[in-house]
Amino acid sequence: MAKPGLDGHDRGVKVIARALRDAGFEVIYTGLFQTPEQVAETVLQEDADAVGLSVLSGAHMTLFPRVIEELRTRGLDDVVVFGGGIVPEADIAELQEQGVAAIFTPGAPMATITDWLARALDERDAALEAG
Repeated sequence: MAKPGLDGHDRGVKVIARALRDAGFEVIYTGLFQTPEQVAETVLQEDADAVGLSVLSGAHMTLFPRVIEELRTRGLDDVVVFGGGIVPEADIAELQEQGVAAIFTPGAPMATITDWLARALDERDAALEAG
């Protein structure tokens, strides 16, 4: 879980991190004020299967694609990228076209997020085995 950019509101990402942990995922929270490069480097160093990005500042259209770009430059194309925060409906489709697998907005049930991530990782693993 990561908070890229200058957004200092981290309550939501901490709640999601706890819900993922309680659902059996190993979770690493990078902390506030991470650059896209720092996020991607943490994913690489920790050999993470997924990265969740939280942005409330409105910079999601800049930060999410930059994290994906940084992951790709490190050969991490198979990492599942998902996000959450204040993301207008109109931006969600564009972010998904750029490689964000899912966006969860405020009020999304924790079980929806944890169940989705489990399925997304299972589907990714099956595709990697078949490919």
